[in-house]
Amino acid sequence: MEYRIEHDSMGEVKVPADKYWAAQTERSHENFKIGVGIETMPREITHAFGVLKKAAAIANHALKPEKMTDEKLAVITKACDEVMSGSLNEHFPLVVWQTGSGTQSNMNANEVIANRGNELAGKKLLHPNDDINMSQSSNDTFPTAMHISAVIAIEDKLFPAIDMLIDTFKRLEKENEGIVKSGRTHLQDATPISFTQEISGWRSSLEKDKKMLEIALPELKELALGGTAVGTGLNTPKGFDVEVAKAVSEITGKTFVTAPNKFHALTSKDELVFAHGALKALAADMMKIANDVRWLASGPRDGLGEIFIPENEPGSSIMPGKVNPTQCEAVTMVAVQVMGNDVAVGMAASQGNFELNVFMPVCIYNFLQSARLLAESIVSFNNNCAVGIKANREKMHHNLHNSLMLVTALNPYIGYENAAKTAKKAYKENISLKEACVALGFLTAERFDEVFHPEQMI
Repeated sequence: MEYRIEHDSMGEVKVPADKYWAAQTERSHENFKIGVGIETMPREITHAFGVLKKAAAIANHALKPEKMTDEKLAVITKACDEVMSGSLNEHFPLVVWQTGSGTQSNMNANEVIANRGNELAGKKLLHPNDDINMSQSSNDTFPTAMHISAVIAIEDKLFPAIDMLIDTFKRLEKENEGIVKSGRTHLQDATPISFTQEISGWRSSLEKDKKMLEIALPELKELALGGTAVGTGLNTPKGFDVEVAKAVSEITGKTFVTAPNKFHALTSKDELVFAHGALKALAADMMKIANDVRWLASGPRDGLGEIFIPENEPGSSIMPGKVNPTQCEAVTMVAVQVMGNDVAVGMAASQGNFELNVFMPVCIYNFLQSARLLAESIVSFNNNCAVGIKANREKMHHNLHNSLMLVTALNPYIGYENAAKTAKKAYKENISLKEACVALGFLTAERFDEVFHPEQMI
């Protein structure tokens, strides 16, 4: 491998000749060999740095045109666009497990954009610190990248996935109108419910989860940029924080604003904790939905068997013909991971000391993983399972009319205690509720038929 010599305030460093990063990135690359190539700083963060560095250049050009010239802005913009496109990802090698402020990833962005910009300019035009990092500090850029990436992950990836599954459930509600089945509480038989009502519960859960995420978004759209090192805004021109938030909004097409208190923005991660709480709520509901589906589809002969789900792949290497609810299992595993991530996000956010939180990389790593896994697992569950759910009408009808809890319909006519006696007699002697009720003398056969209508109990 060929190398070139780069330098920083600590001296000279050998850097791979074909990479745009420079001395500070290389030092981090050499000093933090923890999860290399596996737990790389999320690409959502790389993209967010492209956004914020471009926005900072635009703001600096408006406020400090003598330093951020037209020429510099032009090449920085081109380099940042390449960063945002992902075409320069190979030049962002650093791992999550680095300095807790994300300083090295900020410098990685500064060095790559400067060197790529110089290449585009055909001369030494840009300096990583003086130009790309102008009016900034790692302490305000990394939390800004966290918020930008979190908002994009939720709005552009997770919301479309949730909406897709909601639409599938709405279709299933319409297709299954009129089907009445046994309800279940405590995993035991309960009073009837329509299949449409059961599905509507799944849909409503997702709609509420989305609403909770929407409530969290305005706080995530507040940016720390402009606070620099400790929140005072040292070395920024007046109005930079407002201008840079405006530029971020224009680049992303989303409404970001400057954080009203930069001392809070640099040290507290409460917005991410709150938003991840909504992600955990979504994970909990997806766990419930996936479990409902696999329980209802259990069998095919010795389980509930009330629904059919798509058969996507063989389920066993030893049992021929076995098919398993694999999409449900993937969703439930994702839910467990998100719940674990919630602990990591909360613990990381609790570690703000004085003017800075130094657990930021692990905080956003877990947050983005949760958003990504939820979005992708919901899409997979929708496309490979939910869209193909079919009611097993015969099994639902059989289970409904075999349920002892239909006796609840008799309460107004024979009372709770007599209804309980009827159910216990029917269960013990393996006879119908009608036979038990008549044998006990509570109702005549004719009167029983008049008042007993399971389909009307929903």
